[in-house]
Amino acid sequence: MKLRALGTTGLDVAPLVFGGNVFGWTVDEKTSFALLDAFVDAGLNAIDTADVYSAWAPGNSGGESETIIGKWLKQQPAKRDKVLILTKVGSALGKPVKDLSASWIAQSVEGSLRRLGVDRIDLYQSHWYVASAANEETLGAYDALLKAGTVRAIGCSNFDAPQLAAALKVAKEKGLPRYQTLQPEYNLFDREGFDGALQELVLRENIGVITYYSLASGFLSGKYRSDADLIKSARGGGIAKYLNPRGMRILDALNAVASQHGAKPAEVALAWLMAQKAVTAPIASATTLEQMVSLVRAVHLDLTAQDLALLDTASV
Repeated sequence: MKLRALGTTGLDVAPLVFGGNVFGWTVDEKTSFALLDAFVDAGLNAIDTADVYSAWAPGNSGGESETIIGKWLKQQPAKRDKVLILTKVGSALGKPVKDLSASWIAQSVEGSLRRLGVDRIDLYQSHWYVASAANEETLGAYDALLKAGTVRAIGCSNFDAPQLAAALKVAKEKGLPRYQTLQPEYNLFDREGFDGALQELVLRENIGVITYYSLASGFLSGKYRSDADLIKSARGGGIAKYLNPRGMRILDALNAVASQHGAKPAEVALAWLMAQKAVTAPIASATTLEQMVSLVRAVHLDLTAQDLALLDTASV
């Protein structure tokens, strides 16, 4: 498996990151372990989660995903050196609060370390932009964690171009660590938030990019084409917005390219992301071993210039 440099973090990741948001939500502990084993056995090495996952599921309060990953690592300690653990901070578990204050970060990292059962986090990310949190305070808190060896690298998620640029400016002026990665929403359908100024910024600053909602909540798998299809998944409610003429054009293009390669539409959608100059690796989840096999196939799918042009044309 050919690894890619994740910005300036010093971390090398495979072209696909496993999204742990499904653990404790649509995937139980036993299946989670099997999926993680298959992921690592395929040569992939980065797992993304967050302290708040999966608080939205009935009966959950947050921390379930990290806890499952921690139990898996405890069961198979040799796997720790084979994987990079990426998690996020900024949510108050069980409460609709966003916080990136120094005290909250110091408290939250201890909780994540405990649930994960590790002594360091490979990439610690600000989950959200929080207007009330001064960049100098947040980055100062990360500086302490980096110096203590608790965290190896830092990144952010859900920042737009002005927000990220402001954080980088403060880091430079104050001699503080800078965000080295960005986790934006980005896929063939949802392009507006990343294409343009934000994409130009990460390329200019050599910031690693790991995209979330890489399959548009499963829409790009092609299994949702009508309102009646929305009941097929727990994510169905978030897919209705894609059921429009542009969404159908994208699915048709995915099907056309997939048929040329003997692949599935989801595999093509992920391969498109992997081919984007500004993207280090997309994040994608699986709930079955069959889906995991498909994710691995996507890593080995090479799209032609004609394939990419067809997909780009359909997605504008």
